Amino acid sequence: MRQPRLQVEPRCRAPVIASMHRRHFLAQSLGLLPALIAPLATGAAAQPGLRKALPRGGPLLPVIGMGTWLTFDVGDDYEAVRRRGEVLRRFLAHGGGMVDSSPMYGRAEWLLGRLLADMPGRERVFAATKIWTPLDAGGPRQLEDSLRLWGLPGLDVVLVHNLLNWRAHLKTLRAARERGLVRYIGISTSHGRRHDEVAALLRDEPLDVLQITYNLADESAEPLLRLAAERGVAVVVNRPFDGGNLFHRVAGRPLPSWAAEIDCANWARFFLKWVVSHAAVTCAIPATTNPDHLDENMGAGLGRMPDAAMRWRMREYVMRA
Repeated sequence: MRQPRLQVEPRCRAPVIASMHRRHFLAQSLGLLPALIAPLATGAAAQPGLRKALPRGGPLLPVIGMGTWLTFDVGDDYEAVRRRGEVLRRFLAHGGGMVDSSPMYGRAEWLLGRLLADMPGRERVFAATKIWTPLDAGGPRQLEDSLRLWGLPGLDVVLVHNLLNWRAHLKTLRAARERGLVRYIGISTSHGRRHDEVAALLRDEPLDVLQITYNLADESAEPLLRLAAERGVAVVVNRPFDGGNLFHRVAGRPLPSWAAEIDCANWARFFLKWVVSHAAVTCAIPATTNPDHLDENMGAGLGRMPDAAMRWRMREYVMRA
C-alpha cells in the first residue's frame, strides 16, 4: 500500500556548489533535464479522459489539472528541479491541461516557465495564475511579471487570489481580457474561508472562474458550487486531498471492493473522482512532487464516474475512518 501523502515532501540535499549562483545552477540543471527524464512506460501515454466545458462556449478542459503551491517553489536542489520536470512532463504526456500557480507561490512561476520552454506538449498547457497584492498598482505589475515568467503571450485564467483587493484587480483583469492578454477571469479562496463574500461576488460580478476548496472532508463549498453553476461560472477545486489529510485518514484501510465499479485502483483516484464527478466542478488541481503520484492523479479522469448514490457511499466510507 502506498504511503500517506504529505503536504511537502522532504527535499533531497543537493551537492554543495559554492561557486555557482542559484540561477546559473538551475539554468544548467534545466538544460540537462531532457536527457535525464525517462520516457513513460509503454502504454502510459496520453489517453482521452473526462473533459468539461468552460463558460460561454469555451474549450473542453481535462478534469484533472495540476497545482504548484509549495511543490514548485524550489531552490538550489538539482534533484528537486529534475523531479518537478518529470512531474510536469508526465502531466502533459497524460493529456493534462490546467497548470495553476500564483505570485504567492515563491519561485513556482519562474520554474514553470523554464521547464515549459522545451517541454513536449507545452501547447496543451492551460495556464492559470493569480494576482495577489493589496496595492492597486501592483496588479498590472504582477500580471506583466507572470506573462514574462511563464514565457507566454497570454494567460488562460487569472484570478484575484484570496479576494485580496478584488475591486481594483477585477478592473485590471477585465482590461487585460479586452486586450487579449487573459481569456478568463475570476476569484479564488481556500480552506473554507470567506464564503459569504464569494457568494456575493458570484451574484454581483460577471466572473468566469471560481477556485475554491472542496473535498471529501470539507463540503462547505457545496452551496457555492450550485450558485456557480446557476451563474455559468466554472469551478476549479483546490485542496482536493484536504492538504494530504485524506490519505492519513484512510491509512491502513483497503479500498472498498465496490471501488472497482468506478474504476478506482488507488485512493488518489477515489478522492479525485468524488470531486470531479460533481456536476458543477470543471477541474481539480492536486499538487505533487512525486511523478508516480502524478500518474495516479491523472487516472482519475479515466473510466467510470460515480453517480449521486455512489458519491454518498464514498463519503460515508471515508468519513467513518
